[in-house]
Amino acid sequence: MKGVVRRVNNLARWLPIAPKWWAKLDLLKALVQRDLEARYKGSVLGNLWPLLNQISQLLIYTYVFSIVLKVKLSIQGLPDNNLTFGLWLFAGLLPWIPFSTGVAQGAASVITQPNLVKKVVFPLALLPLVPVLSLFLESTLGLMALILMVAITSQTIHSTLWLLPLVWIPQLLLTAGLGYLFAGFTVFLRDIPQTLAVILNLWFYVTPIIYPASAIPEQWRAWIFWLNPFTAIVEVYRDLVLVGEVHHWGEWGTASLVSLVVFLGGLWCYQRLRSAFADVL
Repeated sequence: MKGVVRRVNNLARWLPIAPKWWAKLDLLKALVQRDLEARYKGSVLGNLWPLLNQISQLLIYTYVFSIVLKVKLSIQGLPDNNLTFGLWLFAGLLPWIPFSTGVAQGAASVITQPNLVKKVVFPLALLPLVPVLSLFLESTLGLMALILMVAITSQTIHSTLWLLPLVWIPQLLLTAGLGYLFAGFTVFLRDIPQTLAVILNLWFYVTPIIYPASAIPEQWRAWIFWLNPFTAIVEVYRDLVLVGEVHHWGEWGTASLVSLVVFLGGLWCYQRLRSAFADVL
């Protein structure tokens, strides 16, 4: 009986807090919706521009690597032609684009909203999340196009697609964690965005996105997989969408753990620094 009473008391203690969290979620939803609408406001194609940008990159990389450099890939269930390399490359770019752009825009999310920062009642923890979620939602257009192209090419839709949330979770955690971390430091050190652009550029080429992981020298391959969490995210993404099998469960588990640590560490640093945001801005 005492245990039941204790649980009731604990529930009663949390009930007044629950509406506050729902209110924050509603506010976050409204901010993301506003951000998506403002990105391409007044343009004819609207939110189709992200898909067109991704497809243009796909065509450029496919031309350079498949036609000029004559790179060939053999993927189970897909024909051995230039289109296969394009689909493989597109599957790698889909998670990378919202990650890199989300981190960059998340880093600048506080300094570009000084009016909101100076409002006492505004939950500052939402600011870095807005670009991260907006860009992730935009990438779903490219994902639907990729699934359609794979279905047409291979005449099948892999049942592993329902496992995609498993790769989205570490991707979002890693993006949001780095967004929080750099957003907090950017308020005090304005060189962070420029430095971050260099880091992301190097990170892109260290990750097997435009080249297969098998091209990495054997002595370095394990390091790239275990120390670079985005390598596992990209490879599992391709496994789920293109192959229909997952061959990197261990690497995915490590990437998920690293992403969670980065998220918690980034959020902790952001919360520790945010009390001084209004004074600096």
